[in-house]
Amino acid sequence: MKNKNIIISGILAISILQSCSSHDAKEETANTEAQKTETFLLKKDKLTSNFQLPGELIAYQQVDIYAKVTSFVKELKVDIGSEVTAGELLMTLEAPELTSQLSAAESKLQSLEAIYKASEANYNRLMETSKVPGTISQNDIDQATAKKNSDLANLDAAKASYKEVANIKSYLEIRAPFNGIITARNINLGAYVGPSGKGSELPLLTLQEQKHLRLAISVPEAYTGYLKNGDTINFKVKALPNDNFKAAIKRMAGALDLRLRSEKIEMDVMNEDKRLLPGMVAEVSLSLSAADSSFVIPKTALLNSNEGVFVIKVVNNKAEKVEVKKGRDINDKVEIFGTLNRNDILVTKASEEIKNGSEVRIK
Repeated sequence: MKNKNIIISGILAISILQSCSSHDAKEETANTEAQKTETFLLKKDKLTSNFQLPGELIAYQQVDIYAKVTSFVKELKVDIGSEVTAGELLMTLEAPELTSQLSAAESKLQSLEAIYKASEANYNRLMETSKVPGTISQNDIDQATAKKNSDLANLDAAKASYKEVANIKSYLEIRAPFNGIITARNINLGAYVGPSGKGSELPLLTLQEQKHLRLAISVPEAYTGYLKNGDTINFKVKALPNDNFKAAIKRMAGALDLRLRSEKIEMDVMNEDKRLLPGMVAEVSLSLSAADSSFVIPKTALLNSNEGVFVIKVVNNKAEKVEVKKGRDINDKVEIFGTLNRNDILVTKASEEIKNGSEVRIK
C-alpha cells in the first residue's frame, strides 16, 4: 500500500512539471511575439502641399505729383476718380515772375543776335577787303575775329538762358506721365504750391495705374526653394469671396529680407474691369511641389527628443538612431533629410524605449 502511494505521488509530480513547462513555453512564445517591431522600407516620393499666406495688391505704377516751381493753381482739370491718359493736361499753374524772366531773356537774346550779326558782317567785309594786299592790317583782322567770336559766345549763353527759363515755364503745365486714375487731390484753385517742403507738404495729386496691378507676397525662407518664375498661384480677396483669381510669378527678389527672413515675390494681375483695387489684402494659396523626390516617412516614424530629431534604422537586427532634418509635412506623411539610403529598414513607430544598439525583432 505504501509503494502504491509513492507511485501515485510520482505520477502527479510529473504531471505538474509537464503542465508548468508547457505554460512557460507558451508564455515565452507570447513574449517573443510581443517584442517584434513593425518596420518599413524607406522610399522616395514627391510631396505636393498648399501653403496659405497673405499678400497685398498694389498699383503697377503710382506717382505722387508735386509742383516743380513755386506758383499758384490757375486751372484744375481733374478730380478724384478721373481717368486720364499719358500726356493729358491735369492742371495749369501761374507764376507771373517767370513770364517776366522769359520776356527779359528773350529781349537779351534778340539784342545779342543783332550784335553778333553786326560783328560777323564787319569781319566778313574786312576779310574780303584784305584780299587786296596792303589794304587791311593783320591787327584789324585779329580784332574783328576776336569781336565776332566774343559776340558768338554771348549769343550762345543768351540762348541757353532763354531755354532754361522757357523750360521752367513749361513746368507750369502738369501732365499725366502714364495712363491711370487720380486717387488723391490735395489742392484747390488759387492754392500756393511748390516743390515738396516748399509750399506742398502733401502731393498735389496721386496717380495710379489700376488696370494692371502687382500682387506682392513675402515667402518664408523654408519655402523659397519650391517656387520659380512662371508658377501659377491662386488668390482670393474678402471683397469678392465667391471669386477665385489666378496670377503667375513674374519677379523674384533673389535675396532674403534680413528682418523678415523672407523673399519678396511679385505677380502681375490684369484688372481691366477694375474689380480689384490697390491696397486690397489677398489670401494667396501656393502649391509647393519639389523638383526632386525626397525620402517620405510616416509621422510616427519620427522621434523628437531633446537631443534632436531622429529615425530608428534597423541594421543586423540592432537599433541605430539616425539624426535627420524635417521637411514639409502633409497629413500623416513627412519629408526627411539625412544620411539614409533607399530601402533602409526603419521602425514604423519610433519610441524612446528603443535604445540605440538594442536588439530589434522585425515583425
